[in-house]
Amino acid sequence: MMTDIDKQLSDLKQIRQLMERSSKFISLSGLSGISAGVIALIGAAIARWRINAVLDVNNVVSYRAIPSFDALYKLMFELFALGALTFLLAVAFAYFFTNRKARAEGQSLFDAISIRLLVNLAIPLLTGGVFCLYLVQENISLVAPAMLIFYGLALVNGSKYTVDHIRYLGIAEIVLGVIACQFPSNGLLLWAMGFGVFHIIYGAVMYYKLER
Repeated sequence: MMTDIDKQLSDLKQIRQLMERSSKFISLSGLSGISAGVIALIGAAIARWRINAVLDVNNVVSYRAIPSFDALYKLMFELFALGALTFLLAVAFAYFFTNRKARAEGQSLFDAISIRLLVNLAIPLLTGGVFCLYLVQENISLVAPAMLIFYGLALVNGSKYTVDHIRYLGIAEIVLGVIACQFPSNGLLLWAMGFGVFHIIYGAVMYYKLER
């Protein structure tokens, strides 16, 4: 039988959940993180395959490693298309799993809190996207570190509107991005670790703690 203490703890838990629902978007799905990580790893593997087919991978630190302008243009177009497809697939799976979890919990996927979350995520992401376009023209080897850093900043910036796990993931992405700046030739590997492995770990922790 439930004791008075157990009942009080249960009531407190319910009150806390109601308060969180009113101030934070808590329907993020761990499965969305896992799926995004898997998609990122597949995308990174395909990118590495294409880079190996065109470049001397031991010297990929600037445009000087690219044999010709035509090879650069073709490779850049392929990598851009691959990146866009990877992003769209990750967003699609994130929407599917998060929407499913939100419906199960009776929470709207697009309410005032989730819109605030999206806006706070979008500001650093859009800024980082513009900055990465500049880096493509100046030093392509720093694109991967910049993506990790700005993505991490976006997660930290949006974390006040969702679960705390997002903040920890954001900090990890920023640290990894700074490390990647020191090893530009390993940018793709570290990108795969940040967007792939870190997402899978984050998603697994989220699923184990909040959805299991």
